[in-house]
Amino acid sequence: MSAREPLLPQRLWFGLTGLAAACVGFTALSARAAPAGRVREAAVAGLFYPAEREALDTEVRRLLHAAPPMPLPPIRAFVVPHAGYVFSGPTAAAAYRQIVGRSFRRVILLACSHYAVFEGAMIPDVAAFETPLGRVPLASIAAKLAKRPPLTSHPVAQVQRPGWAWQSPLKIPPGEDDPHTWDHTIEVQLPFLQTVLPDAKIVPIMYGRVDPASVVKEIAQALDETTLVIVSSDLSHYHPYEAARARDVDCVKAMLDLDVGAMASKEACGQLAIMTLLDLAKQRGWKAHLLDARNSGDTSGDRKNVVGYAALAFTDAQGSVSVPGELPVAKAAPSYTTAERKQLLALARKTIAAVADGKALPARKDEDFSPPLREAKGCFVTLTKKGELRGCIGHLVPQEALWRAVMELSQNAAFHDGRFPPVTKGEVKELAVEISVLTSPKILVFRNPDDLVEKLRPQTDGVILRIGSRGATYLPQVWEHFPTAEGFLSSLAQKAGCPADAWRGPETEVQTYQVESFHE
Repeated sequence: MSAREPLLPQRLWFGLTGLAAACVGFTALSARAAPAGRVREAAVAGLFYPAEREALDTEVRRLLHAAPPMPLPPIRAFVVPHAGYVFSGPTAAAAYRQIVGRSFRRVILLACSHYAVFEGAMIPDVAAFETPLGRVPLASIAAKLAKRPPLTSHPVAQVQRPGWAWQSPLKIPPGEDDPHTWDHTIEVQLPFLQTVLPDAKIVPIMYGRVDPASVVKEIAQALDETTLVIVSSDLSHYHPYEAARARDVDCVKAMLDLDVGAMASKEACGQLAIMTLLDLAKQRGWKAHLLDARNSGDTSGDRKNVVGYAALAFTDAQGSVSVPGELPVAKAAPSYTTAERKQLLALARKTIAAVADGKALPARKDEDFSPPLREAKGCFVTLTKKGELRGCIGHLVPQEALWRAVMELSQNAAFHDGRFPPVTKGEVKELAVEISVLTSPKILVFRNPDDLVEKLRPQTDGVILRIGSRGATYLPQVWEHFPTAEGFLSSLAQKAGCPADAWRGPETEVQTYQVESFHE
């Protein structure tokens, strides 16, 4: 199968283009809830990009390393292609390389459906999208936006499965397809985002038949300094090389000129989404920059029938020009295997279910577990219900074998977290379990408050803050609630029962730790 761009059936195409901790005094906020709803599983892993985690991580990093960093004003949006990585990967990487080291926490992804006919634009009713690199959670604002027409979560849609569906890793019964099920346009962007913005949450919007301007009004309310907009689109489809280049030059010019009217007559499978972005860019005074343009003839060598690709950045018209940071170091391999993670999660659930039902705890002994699970580890167990925190209890320092800690903390989170009533038997099936295993806390040496802010690593460091006799901790997941380290520390000081600015005082001591977290 060619992953340049799946050929859209004609009859569809024409309709789409027009710590509550064990330690006294310590509280942890579980900011990132484990997905408590459906997950949009990968449909094109192994088709458009590698299916194996290590191979995919290597390929994305190879593409990013080959892309040159460019000096640009503050970036607000991109147009990025969405074909198989062997075809459009270099062009996509030209965009994603520019946001390495940026502090975007939310990404609005706009794409046009290839396999469905429906009215409006769909935000799926799921908790996360999944790729071989893991899950990407939806931003909380996604559900709110989905209630504002023309955005919707449940459109009446005619979905035609692609010809390659039988090759897909996704196995779904007929009749359960929706406009997001098979479409690759958003999915192929996610491994890049997981690499350069690993803690960002997404708002995935799939266009059907919709007025581009009507979408502008709704997504504008979600924009702030930490939100990035990405339009997923290829350009011309299946023309000879030179004819395609001429068409694509005209299309790129319309985008560079922010010319919504001209874009309406150009060939691009994400035409409507691009028109939304151009309208938004004009309203906001953004400027477009061409980062890369080529077609599948340049990357594959076959120039008979090519697909065009371009990467454009939309930036503030003025502002300080800067270059992106260094590429992030590849994450170390997980300490716990998939089987070990599943065993701990199952143990936590069985423990909660047994206590809720008044039965004996699961009978377990050290011999039932692998050596890593018998090691003493600090950990937290976090429970969520429909995406909302339902209990979180943990040990900051190792006290007992990890499997024993999971059993103890599961009970405490479910039945002894003072912020919530005990979990009932009827609630157990509604709970989602997340386990966070902590490294040993280390003292962070800093000269002054500014030096402390500089040394903390957002999204990476869990922080134990001690101010005199008071203390509190936040898990690394909590960073996503705070755009600045100052805000993070001020909130943490208040959790410890101190004034917000108390962390700036001379009695402040800080320890940091990291976590390996996994959920059902």
